[in-house]
Amino acid sequence: MQHLDLQVIEQALAWAQSGETVWLCTVLATFGSSPRGPGSWLVARSDGRHVGSLSGGCVEEDFLERLQDGEFVDRIQVVLYGDAQGEPRESRITLPCGGILKVLIERLPANSMTLDQLETMQSALRGQRHLIRCVNLSSGETRFDVDDGLGPRVVEQIEREIVHLRIGPAARLIIAGMSPVSASCAEFARTLGFEVILCDPREEAFAGVDLPGIEVKHILPSMFISAGGCHAATAVVALTHDPRIDDLAMMEAVCTSAFYIGVMGSLQTSKLRAERLHRIGGLSAEQISRLHMPIGLNLGSKTPAEIALAVMADIIRVQRGRSRDAL
Repeated sequence: MQHLDLQVIEQALAWAQSGETVWLCTVLATFGSSPRGPGSWLVARSDGRHVGSLSGGCVEEDFLERLQDGEFVDRIQVVLYGDAQGEPRESRITLPCGGILKVLIERLPANSMTLDQLETMQSALRGQRHLIRCVNLSSGETRFDVDDGLGPRVVEQIEREIVHLRIGPAARLIIAGMSPVSASCAEFARTLGFEVILCDPREEAFAGVDLPGIEVKHILPSMFISAGGCHAATAVVALTHDPRIDDLAMMEAVCTSAFYIGVMGSLQTSKLRAERLHRIGGLSAEQISRLHMPIGLNLGSKTPAEIALAVMADIIRVQRGRSRDAL
């Protein structure tokens, strides 16, 4: 499964290319508890077909019902859900978590301007570059600025009636080698919204294994990585205990901008691997320091599923910029 953001934009693009007007909804802000954060997307057609999520249920149902009733004809609109002070139609929705959701709704007709916008957003999500999409809340006019990828996903400039929406590469997990831990890790990552790519040239390693929603490539992971498989939102994990797969993947991964690189093994195994990567692979001390080994949080994990949980928890920790001491 692709990352949800990428799924939303690619579906919006496909509908627009087929001549359909689409409505792109973006969570601008949340107040109190909320199941979805700022920057979350949903795209819909006039018949109610949709991809993405805003709240996990109630808000989507209300929006789609109103859309099919012919509402949201304006080029751009901001709606508050869960606001007791809002307009009667808006205030009828009370979020189960007691929060308030501020949603930007854009009607995008199937024209060249819409196609250009969606293609630009798609390229950013696929790892080409970081962008800020600037939207004028009065006119609906948009533009793209180059970005460094740092900062909150949504920044509102209330006085100028402009909102800045940060767009960056979709989170990707490259799993080097098939193993029971790899299978569990892939499933966890897919559930967390990662685009998951599992690389292993050994077709027999997949016998009897079903991995729905996971992209499987029967090549050496090092080849996929060296061919440009990593971007700044990529995590690379090696989970086989086979140095022919694990070591080569690590040697290529440290030459990329991947935000997390980890390999499974005990403290002793990790020490020996570091020496081997330096002696044979020619990795510098700085490159070796990028490797998380042993991989994952120290949860006392024993089973493949427990190890996979520790791995994904550590990846999320790094992705969110949290130190281990802060846990």
